[in-house]
Amino acid sequence: QRGLDAIFGVAEQLPLEDATCDQALMVTTICFVDDPQKSLQEMHRILKPGGEAIIGFVDKESPVGQTYLKYKDKSRFYSDANFFSADEIGDMLLASGFTDLRFVQTLFSGLDEVHSVHGLKDGYGEGSFVVARGVKEKG
Repeated sequence: QRGLDAIFGVAEQLPLEDATCDQALMVTTICFVDDPQKSLQEMHRILKPGGEAIIGFVDKESPVGQTYLKYKDKSRFYSDANFFSADEIGDMLLASGFTDLRFVQTLFSGLDEVHSVHGLKDGYGEGSFVVARGVKEKG
């Protein structure tokens, strides 16, 4: 109805041809895939040279990440999650062949204290929600 064609698959084996996408986006998903490294390698495979992988996640070292870890076993939603730090995501992106990494962060308070939209800040280490971007080198 909205002009979109859904393609079903799993992150570790994307049903797309090599070098066919300009961007690949994974938001609050990397903590749930069976093999995060393979998922990023698949993103790299499907991207055209110069294409971008964008990963949005809760940094496990942040206040919200620490809260999620503390109550992980009691959460129906997060009990199967494997949370990562921004450094770990960066290392996985580099190991998958991405370069020119960039991080931005937001959510600078506890979840119970969020009453308005928070702005963005470059880097990571202060905000609980981080977005990492890696670029597939132009061949």
